[in-house]
Amino acid sequence: MSEVAIIMGSDSDFSVMKKAVEVLNDFGVKFEIIVASAHRTPDRVKNFVTDCEKKGVKVFIAAAGCAAHLAGVVASHTTRPVVGVPISSAPFDGLDSLLSTVQMPGGVPVATMAVNGAKNAALFAVEILGATNPEFEKKLSEYRREMSEEVERKSEKLLQTVAEMTK
Repeated sequence: MSEVAIIMGSDSDFSVMKKAVEVLNDFGVKFEIIVASAHRTPDRVKNFVTDCEKKGVKVFIAAAGCAAHLAGVVASHTTRPVVGVPISSAPFDGLDSLLSTVQMPGGVPVATMAVNGAKNAALFAVEILGATNPEFEKKLSEYRREMSEEVERKSEKLLQTVAEMTK
């Protein structure tokens, strides 16, 4: 049973969204993924969301560029959390996508990540799942501990490099 569903407005969004796939795989989260456009295939979007809910999906990640209405359309068809990933695209380098995703009307919320923020979208989905699944909560704690240790190692290496430069 999938716990997360990823929906992208275009197959070209996968170059960004593969980071979300990698994170979900690393955490052992089962997911589904599809290309469906809010504007060109609205029935496909609605059917996917409805089917995913029936299958027990707990979180949706929706990625789109330009007008980027996909996350809002997904949110209009579910009461489950929706995480929006604005995709950078011409001519506004993702600003249009960001504003379209973040400016949802009151009552239909979408959690919005940074432009091209697929990694954080997946991590946020794992956090949501971790609220009711101790396994994911434990994995997130370990992930953050490893990140912290990596920063410490990098800092020590930098200090050694600077010390060698000042000899």
